[in-house]
Amino acid sequence: MLRLEPRTETKTLIQALAPAAAVLITMVVGGLLFAALGKNPFEAIHTIFIAPLFDPYSRTELLIKASPLILIALGLSFGFRAGIWNIGAEGQYVMGGLAGSAVALAFWNVEGAWLLPLMAVAGIAGGAAWAMIPAFLKIRFNANEILVSLMLVYVATLFLSAMVSGPLRDPDGFNFPQSRLFHDSARLPILMEGTRVHVGIIVTMVAVLAAQIFLTRHLFGFNVRLLGQAPRAAAFSGVNAKRLTVICLGLSGAMAGLAGLFEVAGPIGQLQPSLPVGYGFTAIIVAFLGRLSPVGILFAGMVMALTYIGGETAQFALGIPSAAISVFQGLLLFILLAVDLLTRYRVRFVRRGEV
Repeated sequence: MLRLEPRTETKTLIQALAPAAAVLITMVVGGLLFAALGKNPFEAIHTIFIAPLFDPYSRTELLIKASPLILIALGLSFGFRAGIWNIGAEGQYVMGGLAGSAVALAFWNVEGAWLLPLMAVAGIAGGAAWAMIPAFLKIRFNANEILVSLMLVYVATLFLSAMVSGPLRDPDGFNFPQSRLFHDSARLPILMEGTRVHVGIIVTMVAVLAAQIFLTRHLFGFNVRLLGQAPRAAAFSGVNAKRLTVICLGLSGAMAGLAGLFEVAGPIGQLQPSLPVGYGFTAIIVAFLGRLSPVGILFAGMVMALTYIGGETAQFALGIPSAAISVFQGLLLFILLAVDLLTRYRVRFVRRGEV
């Protein structure tokens, strides 16, 4: 029989290297997956992880893909540290983009520097308001926030489809389910001419810095860690668990909503039913790959963005199915959890009946 026993001592260096080891193991397992599909595993891994770093266009797109992943993962990390499991960031991302787009379309013929900040506020409010539903149900009825937040993703997706097919549909769009194209005042300024790199990248970097300060140098971050690691001690120290639940869920929803606004006002430039692309779910992998640390999430977001850019290239260049790329991304989380488990526990063989 196999038994897991806690390790008496876990070296800090081993824990720090665990995410890198998980990425390397994922490459090996992913290579076997691609080989089973009849593809060259070395060429596939090179296309996904190496080739985008040497292509100027792919490098700029890497920032575009990483920005929403990092923003959403930052918000999720606060709740995860506190033991509050928001799995519905995808729905909050959608509602944030929808709310910001509604403001842009309401002032479609009006230009001004005030419009984009107003859209950002609406996006933040939309995402936070959607996160308040599981927060209220949890503190009032002790409902499971995992199930509630996850189910609300599908509600948000259907609501988006209804809006782009109805009130927010482009009247000159030949009945296609999409909104008007936003005018310049409702689009994120471009930072690098000839690319799609926008000012949202800077906001993301500022958010990483702010999150690092709050988690390591502020009482709020201490209370979050305390609630997650020792709930009883948190209660004795006067931490209000219900209020912290609302704050953490609201914060994660707000950052997911801001990411959704950046997506519609940046790369897309209009509201489309294809807005939900899985960023909210992938951000969960980013959060854990980054060890729930803002700086770690920054690097993890870049790694995960590589799989998006390289995965799209592999689909066209090598004919790898998109489902295989999704499986490859999912493997990263499972392998990371397995590596984490083995850093904290050791496997021991015992005979039946042995105590």
